[in-house]
Amino acid sequence: MIKPKKSLGQNFLIDKKILQKITSLTDLENKIVLEIGPGTGNLTSYILEKNPKKFFVIEKDNELVKKLQDKFNDQLKIINDDVLKIDETKLFKNKVIVFGNLPYNISTEILSKWIVNLKDSFWFECLILMFQKEVADRIIAESNSSNYGRLSIISNWKLNIKKICDIKPEAFTPKPKIESSLLFFYPKKNFIKINNPNNLEKVTRIFFNQRRKMLKKPFNQLFNGDQKVLNKLKIDLKLRPQNLSFETYYKLAFEYENLRS
Repeated sequence: MIKPKKSLGQNFLIDKKILQKITSLTDLENKIVLEIGPGTGNLTSYILEKNPKKFFVIEKDNELVKKLQDKFNDQLKIINDDVLKIDETKLFKNKVIVFGNLPYNISTEILSKWIVNLKDSFWFECLILMFQKEVADRIIAESNSSNYGRLSIISNWKLNIKKICDIKPEAFTPKPKIESSLLFFYPKKNFIKINNPNNLEKVTRIFFNQRRKMLKKPFNQLFNGDQKVLNKLKIDLKLRPQNLSFETYYKLAFEYENLRS
């Protein structure tokens, strides 16, 4: 019996109805599939039933790697490494479908890494990921809401996001203290081009550093009061950071990049 490690944020999904729901969200037959943190292989078994062409899993825990090797033999390729240290763009030549019951303690770090490293051509077909519910709420938040912030803006830059369902703690072992949410991400066909994603990170960080304050101070910090940018984007500096739309932040990052080039 494998004991889940708190340090790795391990909560294993055991609810069969949820496992079936997750693997029925998109066609997996003859596709290349990647699962992040397969744990004891509960979801892995359901994915294999869908006959993927190739199946990769990334698992950091050495004990779990041995268990997966014994359980699945040569049905999948196990990458025994930290997902945060892997460059998926070099790992796959063709687009993959990604599943992940992400460790709560690094879930936003994983998602942010993938988004920041995205080129104009995507390495994945879709992402089917589970997050702590309060994190998922921030990811899918719209402007003018209390959950809206940097994570919402960065997540929605190049990806469409759909919430599938909330999942009760009873679906996991050990049972977490909070609910989880399942999100479905797929690439946008059109998005504002920002050459260096760090510029979007910087713009959102400075604007949301004092989210209750008006926009004047962060705008002046980034653009030195440039009236041309204000007129072009039609920004009212009396508004607050959560009042600006996704698109306005992407345009701000684009303008900031142009000023620096």
